[in-house]
Amino acid sequence: MTSRTPALSFIFFTLLLDVLGFGLLIPVGPHLIEELQGDPDGAGRTVGWLNATYAAMLFLFSPILGALSDRFGRRPVLLVALFGSGLDYLVMALVPSVPWLFVTRVVNGLSGATITVANAYIADVTPPDRRAAGFGIVGAAFGLGFVLGPALGGWLGGYDIRYPFYAASAITMCNWLYGLLILPESLPPERRATGGFRYDPLAGLRNLSISPLVARFAAALFLLNAAQFALHATWVLYTKNRYDWGPRGAGWSLFAVGIGAALVQGGLARRLIPRLGERRSVLLGTAIGAVAFVGYGSATEGWMVYLVIALASLGGISMPACQSLISKSVRPDQQGTVQGALTAVQGLANIAGPLIGGYVFEWSIDLKPPLPGLTFYTSAALAAVGWLIFAVALRRRDTPSS
Repeated sequence: MTSRTPALSFIFFTLLLDVLGFGLLIPVGPHLIEELQGDPDGAGRTVGWLNATYAAMLFLFSPILGALSDRFGRRPVLLVALFGSGLDYLVMALVPSVPWLFVTRVVNGLSGATITVANAYIADVTPPDRRAAGFGIVGAAFGLGFVLGPALGGWLGGYDIRYPFYAASAITMCNWLYGLLILPESLPPERRATGGFRYDPLAGLRNLSISPLVARFAAALFLLNAAQFALHATWVLYTKNRYDWGPRGAGWSLFAVGIGAALVQGGLARRLIPRLGERRSVLLGTAIGAVAFVGYGSATEGWMVYLVIALASLGGISMPACQSLISKSVRPDQQGTVQGALTAVQGLANIAGPLIGGYVFEWSIDLKPPLPGLTFYTSAALAAVGWLIFAVALRRRDTPSS
């Protein structure tokens, strides 16, 4: 029998270190691209394509790795994914040209099954009545990793922009070694899949028709996620262009974003949503997000960005309320199907968003005069359309009460 406490502890630290390793690279990745290109022109497009490549690999191959874990067990697939990520980060630290970065993004996307397999592992080792609490460690690990990672990456990048890549590789390899020596298998042979595997990465999208509300919300969530991923792809380049921030300045701003998200989604949302109601929380949170994008694009001084971050954090009440409304619109036996469909939507947004952000940013700085905030105005427009879709969906009769 798998020991649940050590297993869950390992999964928590696996996800934490995985997100920490990824977060380390956020403040320095665009600077490395500029160094390799020898010219900042075109960096936005390159960042967009690199992010989209990684997201596309995740979208296409996470179902395969998840199915392999059903067939051969969680432990070997998780260890292969960790080893692949650790090796990939090391290669990124040593790459001599931009094309090699695309190779690393493909490899990292192929081996990026840690989240998929970790979720399956949690389901294996927790009883149904405690499974929600078990999955809560995923959110906790992500939150903490995105708070610490960018700050540490920005600090190391202040000395050398390649140091965070070495650090990410070392952290991931240590995690792999710990898993190799300690982690037990959670899926015994008698419970493993034996039938054939049908590969269909678009199956999740077809499940959006399971509920009219799910389909409408999915359209809005695609736009909102695309807006957010466009910001992620261009944040470092934007703050460097407008405020002359280096890796440390970008890292501290992302640290503030993580703290704000943790405070709102970890505590304040549980107080505000019951008072406002879920429908109002969705609309208010989405509206705050759209206004925050305008604020980012309009902030003329770096210190103003932190004020906008505080406002944007309040918009975090929309996602928990949205998830709650969606869960109430379908039967208990449809919950997993719906979550898989929404994950597929997020994956597509993670492909489209960086491309939109990268191209708009490059075009905006070539204008006479430059308008670097145009990327965030574009994100605001996407979020505004998402708000309209939410508003229409929430007026329909089949919307569950809150």
